[in-house]
Amino acid sequence: MVRLNPYLSFKNQAREALEFYRSVLGGELDLSLYGDMPEEAGMPVAPEDRELVMHGQLDTPAGLTLMASDTGSMMPYVAPTSGVVVALTGGPADHDYVAGAYAQLAEGGSDAMPFDLAPWGDYYGQVTDRFGITWMFDVGRDEGAAEGAG
Repeated sequence: MVRLNPYLSFKNQAREALEFYRSVLGGELDLSLYGDMPEEAGMPVAPEDRELVMHGQLDTPAGLTLMASDTGSMMPYVAPTSGVVVALTGGPADHDYVAGAYAQLAEGGSDAMPFDLAPWGDYYGQVTDRFGITWMFDVGRDEGAAEGAG
């Protein structure tokens, strides 16, 4: 099965960010560090890069996958752009999970749009977390609730 997953880039906070995201979303976190690369791979690693995350992957119980890495000294760091957003969406049964994720990601964050009932009938919110990553949240309501809201 083909999947599309967010891949976040950090200067040197990937481990901290992924551990935080695991505390929010749950799941299993796998980290590979630049220092784990065998010398035979032909990619020299600067001493200051050895503890940075070359690749990290969080797989949540809900089936979500979030990947991230640090930018080693061998390449320029490019900060997240304002046009890139990580969206966490679901249906009525996912409301508590998504609302809880919003609340935790908003702690220490900025530019928050409260997670609340939107004019189009879904619950919607947006926040930039403490790592500078923008998140969008949307939870649909069941058909009966949406019809009654009109």
